Amino acid sequence: MDDVTGKVTVITGGSSGIGRGIARAFARAGARVIVTGRTAEHLRETVEEFADEGLPVTTMGVDVTDLAAMQAAAEEVERDFGRIDILVNNAGIGLTGPVAEASPTDWDWVIDVNLRGVGNGIQAFLPKIRAHGEGGAIVNTASMAGLVPVVAGLYSMTKAGVIALSEAMHIELLPEGISVAAYCPGPVHSNIAAAVARRPEKYGESGYAPPPAEFTAASRHQPYMDADEAGERVLAGVRRGDMFILTHPEFRDGVVQRHRTIEASFPDEPIDQARRDAIPFLLGSPVYAEENRLAPPRLAGRG
Repeated sequence: MDDVTGKVTVITGGSSGIGRGIARAFARAGARVIVTGRTAEHLRETVEEFADEGLPVTTMGVDVTDLAAMQAAAEEVERDFGRIDILVNNAGIGLTGPVAEASPTDWDWVIDVNLRGVGNGIQAFLPKIRAHGEGGAIVNTASMAGLVPVVAGLYSMTKAGVIALSEAMHIELLPEGISVAAYCPGPVHSNIAAAVARRPEKYGESGYAPPPAEFTAASRHQPYMDADEAGERVLAGVRRGDMFILTHPEFRDGVVQRHRTIEASFPDEPIDQARRDAIPFLLGSPVYAEENRLAPPRLAGRG
């Protein structure tokens, strides 16, 4: 999708942080942008910031864990804009800590938002993208924690699930001209920690103590990527039709080491050819073939 001008683009969790950066990138590129979020204040701030820049945006208060609400939102967008072209499933929570300390409702909340929320987005909006038959794009926000799960087990579990889901969907939908990408950002200045503080009452008490205020304050001064650059990388990935949208080259060595560890764990035995011949559909996909790989992306102005 080289040109997103006029493309109707829905971004869940788009009213702050990375989501707002993604929304701003697409709006600047001429897309018609709709962002959803749970926090009225963030939605108002988004409208104000976009107005200051002369960028149109539509906001909707929607909880991604509510499938009926997501389906109603999809109907409203299609009714108002005539179609839907791009979906960015960005809403998520950064619940972190040792797995053994998580409460049962910690499990429920992180799965409901980070996995079921993505599923609800797909169920609500994919039929609308398919309906016009002209292709489109879906981006599912995962994390580098899904590729290098060294801390935050529950969070990494959900993000690894999003990556696997996105790869499967990329393969499934490519014949229809719908690209699907797993977006795996590294550290970005965002409001993901604040989202954890707005835990809905139905999820009860967490097994994790809230991060100390000084930690949250200090993180604002870390040399993380800013949300606008993170958003521009999503736009570039959609234009290229990437299956993976990665942001931070600093993680490359860790990913390589992990994959080599996986490769070294295969039994050092001869291939059972009869067994191999019986399961060719499980052994790989042309999308992974070297001849089908794109060159590494370069963000404009960065070398």
